[in-house]
Amino acid sequence: MSPVAPTRGRSPRSMVLAVAGMVAGIILVLVVFVVAIPSLTESGKVEVKLGPDTFDAGQADQRAPSIERDGPLLFSDVASGQRDVYVQHLGDDVATGWLAFDARRAGTDRSCTLHWNRDTSVFNDPCDGSTVPADGEGLVHYPVEVTKDGNVVVDLNAARRSGGDASTTTAP
Repeated sequence: MSPVAPTRGRSPRSMVLAVAGMVAGIILVLVVFVVAIPSLTESGKVEVKLGPDTFDAGQADQRAPSIERDGPLLFSDVASGQRDVYVQHLGDDVATGWLAFDARRAGTDRSCTLHWNRDTSVFNDPCDGSTVPADGEGLVHYPVEVTKDGNVVVDLNAARRSGGDASTTTAP
């Protein structure tokens, strides 16, 4: 036999605390969904970043001979298909002469991706038959650097970060 008799009902105090906790939780959820989230999205402060601003195209001392032998490297934009890029190397020094530019003219379809012509060392446009020089003159260009480790790094978002318009960047 227990010296303390069990109670049969809940105390009014515990019921008040339970109801107050539920009301506070509902108010908090409403504040987040009705006030906080819309104010962030309307102010333009929400920014989605799905990957790095740069990409590593490989070791310069390995890529330069490959480009000389087989032509510029085409990197496809697997995310959106909108920004396929050629990485080109011109000259004898593997540390300099690197270029990166769009693989087609602005406003053209992906079927108009330029093709490298090894015999003439120019790009051919399959849609209109025109040619583009080996340095990609007239196409959108992206900054390229060779790191101290010898990697060729292309910065696809330099113009966006600086507030510029990449569509006007052309070959130097």
